[in-house]
Amino acid sequence: MRSSAAHAATSPAPASRARSAYVLDDEVEVGTIVCHMLVENGFAPQQFTQSIPFLVEVKRSEPELIVLDLALGQSDAIEIIRQLKVMGYKGKVLLITGRDETTLMEINQIGERHGLAMLPPLKKPFATTDIEQSLMGLDKVKKSALRAKKSPPGRQEHNRIKISFEEAFRNKWLDLWYQPKIDLKRLSVCGAEALLRARHPEHGVLFPAEILPPAGDPLHQPLARFVIRRAMADWGLFADRQLPLKLAVNIPASVIHAPGFISLIRELLPTEPQFPGLMIEVTEDEIIRDPEHVREIAIQLKLYNVTISIDDFGSAYASLSRLNDLPFVELKLDRSFVLNSSSNRLKHSLCQTVVDLGARVGASVCAEGVETIDDLRSLMEMGCDAAQGYLFAKPMPAEQFIQTLRSDADNSLRQKLAESAGGNLSFACSA
Repeated sequence: MRSSAAHAATSPAPASRARSAYVLDDEVEVGTIVCHMLVENGFAPQQFTQSIPFLVEVKRSEPELIVLDLALGQSDAIEIIRQLKVMGYKGKVLLITGRDETTLMEINQIGERHGLAMLPPLKKPFATTDIEQSLMGLDKVKKSALRAKKSPPGRQEHNRIKISFEEAFRNKWLDLWYQPKIDLKRLSVCGAEALLRARHPEHGVLFPAEILPPAGDPLHQPLARFVIRRAMADWGLFADRQLPLKLAVNIPASVIHAPGFISLIRELLPTEPQFPGLMIEVTEDEIIRDPEHVREIAIQLKLYNVTISIDDFGSAYASLSRLNDLPFVELKLDRSFVLNSSSNRLKHSLCQTVVDLGARVGASVCAEGVETIDDLRSLMEMGCDAAQGYLFAKPMPAEQFIQTLRSDADNSLRQKLAESAGGNLSFACSA
């Protein structure tokens, strides 16, 4: 049963600096995601699922911002707008919906006619950057963009440069590095994610943001071929060393949709009986743009033992009720939610929601960006299935990856993990 009002979600910043916001959405999971987005934009939000407790709180303590879904079960946005007019509400109102844009704009205009300060409305799905743009009317709140530029703990800052992907591809600078994925139930390595790098002769190792072509660029086609070909060659290397891990690669939806992708998979996948299959990670915002087509492709990919993972889950704003219609076997919790989830109530709530959601739809949940023992312990208590992050290992070249998994060089880390997990972490491959 849904509660009438979820817990108050507060920003880590001091209360005197945070702006108040109330979120009214009858989907608990959706409201939680919106609250997190507001925290990233400098607000201290409170979440509501029913209109009466919401209106009582608005009357008692007027918030600076109200985020309002159009359809609210036993109520709707127009009824709430009328009540806010009666109360003389002076703050801003942001409408959100998964319905058609015409209805959204019509209701926004109704709010304006009733004298409310209406912000540019948002149609689901939307990302944190979209809600930030809509909030520009509130003295240009841009805190999330500033936070995004900061490196998480343990990450090394370096001067960003940008090189041509064509140059990197032509000069054979591209490489794949691997970060192990840890099964939190078996406490063993269950797979690895292949991450793109480039070895520049002057600038050293470059990261994806410094070499990737723009989204939708045709150059993603040869890049995808390189990534899958190299990953499958490296899988053969791992298998020869008794590490036949299941690998995951990042492929944009534009490539998956393109003609010839299935043929590429047929051409490059190993035929060995011990091959555990390939996982393709597609970001949440991409997969929800055309779920029906992705679903069709995903069903076809299953014939070749290839599955879909929704990457950076929670960073976009899909209607969570639609997840049953999306083709995936894994949800990867976005690192921005995982970091400090042991101490931040809102992040903890969101992570727990996604873990429970994964269990309900029959998908595993992997937490990205795990960097502290406390966060690891918290994720294990939630029932999270897997994790990866700097706490376990940084991404590394294939040979170093093999040496790390087969050596005893990380005894101190294993001891810390054993203490937090109440068991022993094995760098052997789980069956």
